[in-house]
Amino acid sequence: MEYLRIGTEYYKKVEKPTASGNVATVMLPWKKQTILDDHDKDYLLAIPKYEGFGVYPSHINYVQVKQGFYNKYKKLSHSETPIATSIATNIAMEQTFVATVKFLEHIFGNHYLLGMDYLTILYQKPLQILPILCLVSSERNTGKTTFLNWLKLLFEENMTINKNEDFRSRFNSDWSEKLIIAIDEVLLDKKEDSERIKNLSTAANFKTESKGKDKVESDFFGKFILCSNNEDNFILIDKQEIRYWVIKVNPLENSDPNLFKKLALEVTHFASYLRNRIISTPKMSRMWFTKEQIHTEALNKLVQGTKYYAERELKALLLEMLDDFETDVICLTVKEILELCQYFKYKISRTEINRIMQSWSLESTNSSYRYFYKSINPADNEWQVSSTTRKGRFYTFEKKYLENC
Repeated sequence: MEYLRIGTEYYKKVEKPTASGNVATVMLPWKKQTILDDHDKDYLLAIPKYEGFGVYPSHINYVQVKQGFYNKYKKLSHSETPIATSIATNIAMEQTFVATVKFLEHIFGNHYLLGMDYLTILYQKPLQILPILCLVSSERNTGKTTFLNWLKLLFEENMTINKNEDFRSRFNSDWSEKLIIAIDEVLLDKKEDSERIKNLSTAANFKTESKGKDKVESDFFGKFILCSNNEDNFILIDKQEIRYWVIKVNPLENSDPNLFKKLALEVTHFASYLRNRIISTPKMSRMWFTKEQIHTEALNKLVQGTKYYAERELKALLLEMLDDFETDVICLTVKEILELCQYFKYKISRTEINRIMQSWSLESTNSSYRYFYKSINPADNEWQVSSTTRKGRFYTFEKKYLENC
């Protein structure tokens, strides 16, 4: 039957051609009267009815209907085979996707086995919480985007590839019910961005919001994959963070223009392999892998970049002020620094400011100081630099020192 009634709404299942030449089954809202115009009343009565939508991810024991609810999670088109019980079977199957193995060895490097376990868990246990996988490299032709496109072939409509603005948008219905939420060329350098991803990576529930509709709370099982050309600070994290698995991807040694086609031809075999593969890494934490297992030098570099990001921003701001006011010394209290950062829409905490002052070996002084500020001259509507004397506990910033620290 090409029509469905979900709750009180009618839908039509249609085969929609894609740009790649494939066909995707989509459900389009359909008016009851339109169905009556095309068919008779008896046809309408025969349309299957369901209580509502649900999302029940599975690639092995998939069900379209669960207790009267229609499953929005898409069934994969890959063939289904029984689960293997021996390592020998796994090894034999690997011969059917040689290009895929070589490509994944390139992507995961020394973490290849963990990478294979990560993909196996995605396929066999889609509800399992997993680390936030980050592929980074400042170099070109590394295969990061190819990896995302290949994953899209593997998990089909259950994966989405977004941009930064998609993730920041309040409307999230296009990705909130996907298994894999990938963000290519990611640059989420605001604290609220990293907090949101961090919280979602272990969340069990999430509120989905669509334009013109009320928020709906549902189960959340999304796994984040981030790709970036910025190795230092594409996202802000601290050294205590255990959710991120950051891998530096090197350029491909021999660029093959037909690589993606070869990977596409092997997708069905690889999906069958994942369905049968035995996970080699035992579950050691709620995200399956331990902090030590997924630790990399690329993670260290990102932590250091986060640490010095605020420092670099504050230094640039202070040097710009020194130039504007044509002075070699400027004095500011912690409150004034906070206000300046807020004005330039950069979030920084008092604790962070105190850490930076310590790293610069600066100590505050409680006395009177000259405070510079800008005001509008009503006569010509031009910026006018002014100064006044204030009293409080302040830090002294010297231009020569900032330029060399």
